[in-house]
Amino acid sequence: MSTTAELLKGAAELFPDEVVTSAHVRHFELPAGAGRFALITLDNGFDHTKPTTFGPQSLANLNTAIDQVEAEAANGEITGVGITGKPFIFAVGADLKGVELLKKHDEALAIGKGGHDVFKRLSSLAVPTFAYYNGAAMGGGVEVGLHCTYRTVSKALPAFSLPEVFLGLVPGWGGCAILPNLIGAEKAVSVIIENSLNQNRQLKGKQVFELGIADALFEGADFLEQSLIWTASVLNGTTTVERPEIDRGEAWDQAVAKGRLVADSKVHGAAPAAYRALDIIEAAKDGDLQKGFDAEDQALADLIMGGELRSGIYAFNLVQKRGKRPAGAPDKSLARPVTKVGVVGAGLMASQLALLFLRRLEVPVVLTDIDQERVDKGVGYVHAEIEKLLGKGRINQDKANRLKGLVSGVLDKAVGFADADFVIEAVFEEMSVKQKVFAEVEAVAPAHAILATNTSSLSVSEMASKLKHPERVVGFHFFNPVAILPLLEIVRGEQTDDASLATAFGVAKKLKKTAVLTKDAPAFVVNRILTRFMGEIQNVIDEGTPVETAEKAIEPLGLPMSPLVLLELVGPAIGLHVSETLNRSFPERFTVSPNLKAVVEAGKRGFYVYSAENDFKPELDPEVAALLKQGDSVLTEEQVRDRVLDAVAQEIGLMLEEGVVAEAQDIDLCLITGAGWPFHLGGITPYLDREGVSERVNGKRFLAQGVASVPA
Repeated sequence: MSTTAELLKGAAELFPDEVVTSAHVRHFELPAGAGRFALITLDNGFDHTKPTTFGPQSLANLNTAIDQVEAEAANGEITGVGITGKPFIFAVGADLKGVELLKKHDEALAIGKGGHDVFKRLSSLAVPTFAYYNGAAMGGGVEVGLHCTYRTVSKALPAFSLPEVFLGLVPGWGGCAILPNLIGAEKAVSVIIENSLNQNRQLKGKQVFELGIADALFEGADFLEQSLIWTASVLNGTTTVERPEIDRGEAWDQAVAKGRLVADSKVHGAAPAAYRALDIIEAAKDGDLQKGFDAEDQALADLIMGGELRSGIYAFNLVQKRGKRPAGAPDKSLARPVTKVGVVGAGLMASQLALLFLRRLEVPVVLTDIDQERVDKGVGYVHAEIEKLLGKGRINQDKANRLKGLVSGVLDKAVGFADADFVIEAVFEEMSVKQKVFAEVEAVAPAHAILATNTSSLSVSEMASKLKHPERVVGFHFFNPVAILPLLEIVRGEQTDDASLATAFGVAKKLKKTAVLTKDAPAFVVNRILTRFMGEIQNVIDEGTPVETAEKAIEPLGLPMSPLVLLELVGPAIGLHVSETLNRSFPERFTVSPNLKAVVEAGKRGFYVYSAENDFKPELDPEVAALLKQGDSVLTEEQVRDRVLDAVAQEIGLMLEEGVVAEAQDIDLCLITGAGWPFHLGGITPYLDREGVSERVNGKRFLAQGVASVPA
């Protein structure tokens, strides 16, 4: 049997570039005569912008620190041991860069075992142990604290989570086994499964305390000092920590069953991590922690060697790294300042844009429209949303007053835009209308002003073609709802110059959007792929496959919603318009469905109706069913899935050949941030590679082996 030290030494050799975390031990006398205390501080030597992680060498350093305090505890030299982090950061878990390098199951098993072997020593010392969650704590950072006897948490702690299921893993260093035994299965399922699958929702310090994960809550300013005073009171018996009795009966089983329903609704069985975590929680019911740890090791190793985790890490890196440094963006020094924004249009989309620019840039924003009533309605919408933020305590009264004072509406573009640096249009999706608007804006806006269009599918170059200065026109395509979806497709027209493009990227960054540069090609990225995807679903329905079969066929992808529910969200009329635009450009691949046309002409909002009797589940609208004219070619779910995925793989292949974006990675980044495509798929290209679709259709993979997959 290898010792922990040997296991970690072997793992460290596989990962030479680890950012190593030190575990410093210092000693001091606790107040109130509670004795000499040892405090371990986790610190990687960088500031809070580079959070502390646990790679193999970091675990080995913690192991060495525990060797020291274990001996001191055994000799009666100390009365307790604490563990905390550097300023603003406790620890954020395993170093995922190291996980990506693992090629063999036994290497993956060693990582699980190594973490357990080190962390569980904290629960077997001869003195009580304390974790002080002073700052951000995630994954293994949370778990190292769970192995301690007691925990305190800072009110200022901004983010606390077990995000593993979100990435395609399980909390594998004690989380699945200890947490339900500490706070009960229901709360543990909420933290491990629900929060993870809800876009990795984070807990704040107060919630950590209220859930019972921490035993005490202190202000951030003197958090460690207060924690040590509390520690002394626990050690000398003046404070007794009471924890509620855990219900190990039916409540435990119900919590696990509820977790399975949540997992089904989010990933439809398409990703194994949530189910593996629930299996471990289910088995932890009898309180046998070691059995739970062994199950965690096995699940961790299996998942590390599976495609979903690699796709999850790939997706995480896309959003965290590539999303912050967009491929192909010009030098940011070329960007011009934006001190006033104009919005053409005052409808819902334009009003959402006005609110976003106002909140993020905090500069004057002026809306225009064709009559005063619309202008007033647009400004009224922005004011009402600011009031909501005030009501929720997200901003104070001064900020609310200031923001309201910055937004205005006028009918005359010459008055509104004479000193605007950035003007965006969100008017009807019709080329002639948009060209007319831009001609009017160009006549009155300053020579340096950027003219941006929120078009979802029309040619930016054509829109700019009749202007004196087409070089300052850029596509600036947001996704609905604007406040929630992070993606911004920035489209370079044929004449767009670098300064205009750099300014657009600078604005996108201030808006806190994930910007992706795209060529001026029909429907850009997301709408082109989704329209091909939806078009193929529509085709099989038109040809004779029942609606239910066509919808169910896509469930194994674990998408956030079914294709026809998505169509309802987008609006059938918009879906039809985009398919008509693409049909004009690529008639051989993009069809215009006569059934979709009939649904739009009948004024239907979608294919489904919802009723209380059916728990508001989607049911095919009888009026829509009567409109459908279908052929007699009926496909199975598998045949539908193959056909849809083949179409998508073909379209992505063509888009990459055309240079619509720089690389396949940008396609995935767009689908994750603009269409809510699941992290566990890594977007779409890793899934197409893993299922063999890429090679079947295009003769090659989209991504090299080892990118979003296990290295060869």
